[in-house]
Amino acid sequence: MIDVLIVEDDSNVRKLLKKMIEKHDGFSVSFEASGVKEAIEFYQNNPVELVMMDIDLKGESGMECARIISDMNPKVKIVFTTAHSEYMADAFEIYAFDYIVKPYNMERLNRTLNRIKDISYNNENTHNTESHKPVTGSTTFGKLTVKNKEEIFFIDFEDIYFIERVNGSTRIITDSREYITSMSLSDIYEKLDKNVFLRSHRSYIVNMIKINKITQYGRWTYNVKFKGISESALMTYENFEAMKRLYGG
Repeated sequence: MIDVLIVEDDSNVRKLLKKMIEKHDGFSVSFEASGVKEAIEFYQNNPVELVMMDIDLKGESGMECARIISDMNPKVKIVFTTAHSEYMADAFEIYAFDYIVKPYNMERLNRTLNRIKDISYNNENTHNTESHKPVTGSTTFGKLTVKNKEEIFFIDFEDIYFIERVNGSTRIITDSREYITSMSLSDIYEKLDKNVFLRSHRSYIVNMIKINKITQYGRWTYNVKFKGISESALMTYENFEAMKRLYGG
């Protein structure tokens, strides 16, 4: 079952949207929020897979709410709903999964829900990384050095699959374990070989050599699969197009 958070200031629209969503097999509305604070507080404690987000919430910004939620989890699927089409460029910057203009069209909504269900059910939910203690780090001689109070680890660049910024921390994923650091993606990216590593998304750095497959994810994003691990990263439309040009696609 795919849990849904509705963020909409109009109670009648919330009721309609909930009814339309729950008519679609495999979806359940977990909560209906009327404003930004309520939505964020709920999501912090209940990280649902799909957020249906109005843009204008009685003077509050649905865009800002979406940014905060996507910083908690870059892979949350945010579908913007609005009576206006002029906010699409802002939605693009957040890499929303989709953008639906009111009034709702059941066929249009069903297409989006079907895509979400296909992606959700096709994704593997297990991973083979071993968690580790929070670390800090630097790089030297082709290695990323990560350390905590008790240990120092030297990670070969070639062992890194991808790096993810999520919920205020940075995860470094290798084939055998996961490292957590407070370093920003920008600081880490400065230390990596740009011929091998790509800042594929505002929340991801990927090792291009390790990529096995890239598939459509949202309206402006792609899902990046790697050789040998089940976890995946995200890539923006612009970077996907750049990779196609690079490899003659």
